[in-house]
Amino acid sequence: MIGLFKRRNPVVLGVDISTAAVKLLELSKTGERYRVESYAVIPLPLNAVVDKNIADIEIVTNAIKMAIKQSGTKEKNACIAVAGSSVMTKTIQIPASLGEDEVEEQILTVADQYVPYALDEVNLDFEVQGINENNDDQLDVLLAASRKENVDDRVETLLQAGLKTKVVDVEAFAMENAFLLLAEQMSQSIETQTVAIADIGATMTTLNILHNCKTIYVREQSFGGKQLTEEIQRRYGLSYEEAGLAKRQGGLPDNYITDVLEPFKHAMVQQISRSLQFFMSSSANRHVDSIILAGGCASISGFEKIVEKELDMSAYIANPFINMALSSRIKPQNLSDDAPAMMIACGLALRSFD
Repeated sequence: MIGLFKRRNPVVLGVDISTAAVKLLELSKTGERYRVESYAVIPLPLNAVVDKNIADIEIVTNAIKMAIKQSGTKEKNACIAVAGSSVMTKTIQIPASLGEDEVEEQILTVADQYVPYALDEVNLDFEVQGINENNDDQLDVLLAASRKENVDDRVETLLQAGLKTKVVDVEAFAMENAFLLLAEQMSQSIETQTVAIADIGATMTTLNILHNCKTIYVREQSFGGKQLTEEIQRRYGLSYEEAGLAKRQGGLPDNYITDVLEPFKHAMVQQISRSLQFFMSSSANRHVDSIILAGGCASISGFEKIVEKELDMSAYIANPFINMALSSRIKPQNLSDDAPAMMIACGLALRSFD
């Protein structure tokens, strides 16, 4: 069995390969406090990663090499993640009386019933969650399976960049891991709350719902910052690259805010609202107490205020580094600007300390 999220060895680098960028993060820990040792965000050209699958290994490899060089890290072990849409997860029950060697054999037998592919075509892993709350004789086991090509392309890309993959995680679990760092940002205790994390990237918006700090719902929609870039490109006669640069650095005409940016903000809120409605319609008596905004689009000025007003709930911009120490090589303002897009990379880097 090839591990998807087992953590046998320390993992130092979190490497998040998204549609728009490679994000690399190195954390250390002294006592109970984390410290950001190094990080880098390297943009990817259009279509290097499509639908969260690596389409051009050479381009992504070079971006990872640039991230390693820019960050200054000397570490060679890494943790990466596959998208939730490419992973099947299911909680199964097995007898609690089984010995350690029998557990894996039993899980392989049970997994064959649930995995929709031949077992030799998938990477499979499991994690024992504990005694089933309704039956003391049964263990709850989280089963995860992904087609081998989903994992192999990422492992090979990191290998070509000089990194060894120690852990392959799932994006939703990495997000859950990083979520625990946000507790002090929020006005209420997160222990009993139902909290939404809206991760709005370049091409995908992912809604993670957590209750008692555990993921209970994930939904992906094809919507993201690419739409804004394309509208800038169309309206102002720029190339896609020029539009992306202008979006980040400014210099667009005066009507950009009112005619382009404000409508895009409202479109983002509509996408989040739609996902929340799907969740509420599928989960009886569930409500959401607050929402965390993550991903590159969360950095758009004033976005959280519109979310609070239109969705009538507290909204926070994700910053998993808010209580971390920083090494001397880190520029605090740069890290703060990139923080909302670093949630998955942070969740992966935290695997070092499990």
